[in-house]
Amino acid sequence: MGQSESQSEDEEVDVSAIQTLYKSFIMECPSGSLYLHEFKKIFGIKNDDTPESLYMDNLFRSFDMNGDETMDFIEYVAALHLVLRGKLEDKLRWSFKVFDSDENGRLDRQELKQIIKIINRMKQGKMVDESGNHLTVEQICDRLFNAIDKNGDDHISLEEFLEGAQSDPWVRNCLRLDVNPCAWVNKHQEQITGYKKPLPSSKDTKLR
Repeated sequence: MGQSESQSEDEEVDVSAIQTLYKSFIMECPSGSLYLHEFKKIFGIKNDDTPESLYMDNLFRSFDMNGDETMDFIEYVAALHLVLRGKLEDKLRWSFKVFDSDENGRLDRQELKQIIKIINRMKQGKMVDESGNHLTVEQICDRLFNAIDKNGDDHISLEEFLEGAQSDPWVRNCLRLDVNPCAWVNKHQEQITGYKKPLPSSKDTKLR
């Protein structure tokens, strides 16, 4: 009880998982510059056209703060902390940046559709409405625009994006790009290092 929604939606990330990813950066990029294919390699993702790879493309672009098509250590650290431990509003602001591919400060239907399509593929086409009915990418985009585009100009501003996501759980679920990132990072840490997060002991369980 008392946990924020952003904390309760995901399992806890083991601190050693973050430390491992930090070390991976140094091992993969002794020069201090991380390229897209190296970024994917750290997370165990192949550089192909799978949904996971496309998702990483957008992650990388959103954290390449100076637009030089590389990520330095500071950018990398900021990325990890935001995706794994950031507050809901910070994650939503970052999600907006990922959606906004032309970086003009507002989203059109094509930008929204592009990312929703990737999220839908990552969720294996299981994006649904409040009643559990499956929705197509087009239906999702139409519903999002109807719910968020308050002034009807066929664009979504950052303010509309934040307000819609914070006030409507269904909208928030569609727009947040961190698709259970904690479980995802822990899973890939096992693949990279062979370390598996131990289950809580019976003693720990009783203390809770």
